[in-house]
Amino acid sequence: MYKAVTDSSGTLDILRDIDFTLKARETVAIVGASGSGKSTLLSIVAGLDTPTRGTVRLAGQDLFALDEDARAQLRAQKVGFVFQSFQLLGNLTALENVMLPLELAGEKNARAAAQRMLTRVGLGERLNHYPKVLSGGEQQRVALARAFVVKPAVLLADEPTGSLDFATGEKIMALMFELNQEQGTTLVLVTHDPAIAQRCQRRITIEAGQVAR
Repeated sequence: MYKAVTDSSGTLDILRDIDFTLKARETVAIVGASGSGKSTLLSIVAGLDTPTRGTVRLAGQDLFALDEDARAQLRAQKVGFVFQSFQLLGNLTALENVMLPLELAGEKNARAAAQRMLTRVGLGERLNHYPKVLSGGEQQRVALARAFVVKPAVLLADEPTGSLDFATGEKIMALMFELNQEQGTTLVLVTHDPAIAQRCQRRITIEAGQVAR
């Protein structure tokens, strides 16, 4: 798989000759220097960005043979996301943020499922709080609850502790791996932290847009 961008100065190859397979329930860290293409790769795996050439298969389905609506529907069914900046909706409470993907999927018992998941991540007393009054660690717990509540086949996490202090980040990572093991999710984690990468079963190193051999 390749990804290139073209502007007035010419064509820049961001990713080149990327080829790997993820196994069910596997935990994989994508590592590399800043600017190596890690986050771009994660966006393409999610179908949020498109490759210049090549494809991504999710549950046997070629993502880029689908139109945008069909890709979005497949993501909603199969993929969870956790971002460095949390990406919570500020006008929704913690409970409403976690309910949202369930409601979009047509889940009838969205409120009860969201309450259970927020209790699981230690926020049972913070259900009706808005993101602005939650700490960074609490916001990331809400993000974890939102990602795992749909029981995704694949969880994609982009520097999930990047905005947190060390101690809080350690707790968030421990919780993420616990939830991942409980649900049997395939975890793909972009990180610059070697200690976090070592907790994964496999590491994929990106150097200058290519998988290091």
